[in-house]
Amino acid sequence: MKYRKLGQTGLDVSVLSYGASSLGSVFREINEEEGIKSVHAAVDQGINLIDVSPYYGLTKAETVLGKALKDIPRDKYFLSTKAGRYGENEFDFSKNRITKSLEESLQRLGTDYVDILLLHDIEFGSYNQVIEEGIPALEELKKQGKIRFYGVSGLPLTVFDKVLNKADLDVILSYCHYSLNDTSLLSLIPLLEEKQVGLINASPISMGLLSSRPVADWHPADEEIKQVCKKAAEFCEQNGEDLAKLAIQYSVQNELIPTTLVSTASVKNITKNIDWTEEPINEDILEAVLKILQPIHNKTWSSGNSEWN
Repeated sequence: MKYRKLGQTGLDVSVLSYGASSLGSVFREINEEEGIKSVHAAVDQGINLIDVSPYYGLTKAETVLGKALKDIPRDKYFLSTKAGRYGENEFDFSKNRITKSLEESLQRLGTDYVDILLLHDIEFGSYNQVIEEGIPALEELKKQGKIRFYGVSGLPLTVFDKVLNKADLDVILSYCHYSLNDTSLLSLIPLLEEKQVGLINASPISMGLLSSRPVADWHPADEEIKQVCKKAAEFCEQNGEDLAKLAIQYSVQNELIPTTLVSTASVKNITKNIDWTEEPINEDILEAVLKILQPIHNKTWSSGNSEWN
């Protein structure tokens, strides 16, 4: 496993990190014991950053992850969780709720601190509340030693510009903006370097778009994006390649992207994902796939309140 520096945090993070959303049965009903084993398998094979949220499975993911972490020494991993999003349409970035949320997360996770706390999907909250209450709450929790570093997560890249012009952050989490179909995250790199902010890239398969499996009904991408990605998946299958493999390899090979989060509750899948990062990418297939995906390159979907766009 390769490791890269996460901004100015001093953390050397594995290029592939473990997204624990699957432990909350977000994508499919999981076997809890298998989920716990998948966390152990990830850490045993060199993954050292684990990301979760109280929103995933409505606290189930944190609860299952807490059970898994009981058997792993605390110095073997960096733990990231979130606050501010608690349900499909339940958002609260007030100082009191952020503080209470962390206490609840620490209890579920069985630890007295987290390495990173992120405000979750801030584009759904009030800009003023995020800036005036949410971020000061994070600063306070850092001073208290309950978190080591803090930041924000969201889908639209504009949210990071807006926050970084008002506040100092240690890290951000961006998803669906650095993979085969969308590399728009690269436009943010100069600002992150200038502000010395660490970057976590999530969802290298674009929430299932870059996979041979059927795309979930709830996926917010439009039909054109779905169809073009399907065409790319079919091309890979015809040529004995796996689009998901190509997508993960593509995301982790860029030195400007410190770490990429993948989510699974399966020992087989996390081991396969880790093995993929060690294998050389098939350049011929990559070139052909990028050509297929060109018509939708950097096309995304809207998310959140208009005040953030």
